[in-house]
Amino acid sequence: MGTKKISGAEAVIRCLLEEGVDLVYGYPGGAIMPVYDELYKFQDQLQHVLVRHEQGATHAAQGFARATGKVGVAIATSGPGATNLVTGIADAQIDSTPMVCITGQVGKHLLGSDAFQETDIIGISTPVTKWNYQITEAHEIPEIIAKAFFIAKSGRPGPVLIDITKNAQFDEIEFSYKKCTSIRSYNPKPTLDIEKIKEAAELINNAKKPYIVFGQGIILGEAEEQLKALVEKSGIPAAWTILGLSALPTDHPLNVGMLGMHGNYGPNLLTNECDVLIALGMRFDDRVTGNLATYAKQAKVIHFEIDPSEIDKNVKTTVAVLADVKESLTALLPFIKSNTHESWHNEFKEMYKIELEAVINEELKPKKEGISMGETIEMINKHSKGDAIMVSDVGQHQMFACRYAKFNSTKSNVTSGGLGTMGFALPAAIGAKMGMPEREVVAIIGDGGFQMTIQELGTIFQTKVPVKIVVLNNEFLGMVRQWQQLFFDKRYASTEMTNPNFIAIAEGYYIKAKKVTKREDLDAAVAEMMASKESYFLEVMVEKENNVFPMIPTGASVSEMRLS
Repeated sequence: MGTKKISGAEAVIRCLLEEGVDLVYGYPGGAIMPVYDELYKFQDQLQHVLVRHEQGATHAAQGFARATGKVGVAIATSGPGATNLVTGIADAQIDSTPMVCITGQVGKHLLGSDAFQETDIIGISTPVTKWNYQITEAHEIPEIIAKAFFIAKSGRPGPVLIDITKNAQFDEIEFSYKKCTSIRSYNPKPTLDIEKIKEAAELINNAKKPYIVFGQGIILGEAEEQLKALVEKSGIPAAWTILGLSALPTDHPLNVGMLGMHGNYGPNLLTNECDVLIALGMRFDDRVTGNLATYAKQAKVIHFEIDPSEIDKNVKTTVAVLADVKESLTALLPFIKSNTHESWHNEFKEMYKIELEAVINEELKPKKEGISMGETIEMINKHSKGDAIMVSDVGQHQMFACRYAKFNSTKSNVTSGGLGTMGFALPAAIGAKMGMPEREVVAIIGDGGFQMTIQELGTIFQTKVPVKIVVLNNEFLGMVRQWQQLFFDKRYASTEMTNPNFIAIAEGYYIKAKKVTKREDLDAAVAEMMASKESYFLEVMVEKENNVFPMIPTGASVSEMRLS
């Protein structure tokens, strides 16, 4: 591209266009106003979505990134605008979501003077970004933004924040843009060691009870086909973390279910009985492992991972395969012998029968008068046929959604995993639907989390984005209440919610709304919601003291999973 003289603010917009960005989420203010002035001029090429709170911009950018695999973009002003992004940035960091955040900043000559709406967002965001940088001169803009997109998307993805002083937005530069393809001392994609692949294959082929646990790395690395090929050739049972959910279809015969605190009974208990544990693109989070002192001590551990900092961080490996997971699984497949491991599979099936009897039947076909969260998810499955993207918030409803949702294709489960951010789902669903307009997007939210970002109903109303919103209302902060019931002698301290009229609020935003209080009305209401071509709000009054089981108490071993 030839050079021409333009303002730094226009350069920001042209950089975004060069990176293929056509959608950004944000909220204007004084220090970012020059960029917004240019956005106005480029609105035929770059859609800006005005959220109702800057946190909503980051979660919407996350939802967009998780559903599409592209980089999400959020824009805010300085001071409180920038600090309001921090929760979403931290969420994206721990869940490896590619995102570029651009913030305005006071003029260079005012830095450090406590000027109006000045805050040190570089200092504040350093612990929760993959990289951040403050631009104080206009000529830096093209190179730094190019770096930002490369760093956000390459290797293990993550959020990047670029802070741009007001003078840099006004000053003029000769504009030219060159995409970034490498940075000295940054090695996002380790070189595959074929000897490690052979070592891994030998352990897998000789194993009597091999077990695959896979995480979001499969989705981020676009290795879904390789995972499917591996489990089908090897016959190894495979379980998933909540962010790995949907990388393998939920009804695949070798998909044995969910790991973790509220996961499935067999996948957790049998972790401590396998002889070879094959971890693919997952980081051994504490919610998955329980007590590390007793986690899979009998097993040889093979860890396929792109980020060297995750190797041996929590679980000691026998073989570490440090590489892009798609590349490493492609290399592994020819060395794997065909097998079925039928008797080992039967152990999972027997455990599933126990869980079905003790937990699942009562949750999906309850005899109690009140509607259960599980049966609501099952009803959504019936009408989505496993083809919807489900965006869940954080709490009991999240665990029920992850346990019972059916998915046929990848990138279908969008939730806040590592940070556990209440308020995530509503704005994230907006981003997911805008990124994948041809797919149905259903937000599953609790009455607590809904009220943390309820104002984003205004974004839905203004953009007319046809998101389906389901609030499972138990008039409690359900997950905290469950813990208070089980571990604090039912002292329900500050967990009972006195809620407003959600239907009136949704209708105040001109969103069609319905409330379900009786089981016999649930099917028709979900059918009507799923058939709607516009946004739809469905409130389901669920059992007040419905608990999520099975459960591994905090600090307990995976072998100590409780069914009640």
